[in-house]
Amino acid sequence: MRSFYEQLVSLQGVQKNLDPRCMRSFYPDPSLCFFPQYVLRFIKTPFFILNSVYDVFQFHHGLVPPSADRTGRWNRCKLNATACNPHQLDALQGFRRDMLGALMNFFKNSRTGGMFINSCFDHCQSALQETWFAIDSPRIHNKTIAEAVGDWYYGRKISKEIDCAYPCDTTCHNLIPTSVSIHQSPGCDCIRG
Repeated sequence: MRSFYEQLVSLQGVQKNLDPRCMRSFYPDPSLCFFPQYVLRFIKTPFFILNSVYDVFQFHHGLVPPSADRTGRWNRCKLNATACNPHQLDALQGFRRDMLGALMNFFKNSRTGGMFINSCFDHCQSALQETWFAIDSPRIHNKTIAEAVGDWYYGRKISKEIDCAYPCDTTCHNLIPTSVSIHQSPGCDCIRG
């Protein structure tokens, strides 16, 4: 995945649009500044991060791309998280930990940013009413994505929501049942800003 984005930066001449401070920090590999975990600290404009820690695009193409799973060991897990074995679930939780680790400085120190990081197996959650502001929309601390963005945008309160680890969130629209007993850590590690 990283080489794909390096080629994209080169092909499209994106480098001239990347943050110069970031590029100086990551010289001689300025293509790293195309990745949020590297450029995040250089962004001064207030912004809101909306993402899932189990983003299906990243899961299927970054964490376990087909080229890295030639035998298809991850196929069932990719289609249904309840079919994941303990090793696969540990890898998914590690993916979550890495993402949250990359966001922790922003979470703790940004005075102008907001975030809604849930545990749904999803991608592009802002595109549909069902995931944005419907009665049964995904929630963190009983707050929908639209409510979290509204609180942040209108300055009603700091809105930095991080969901508990899979499978504790029952509000997701990922069509992955949570009734199956799987290997998990006890308790919920929800974080609120």
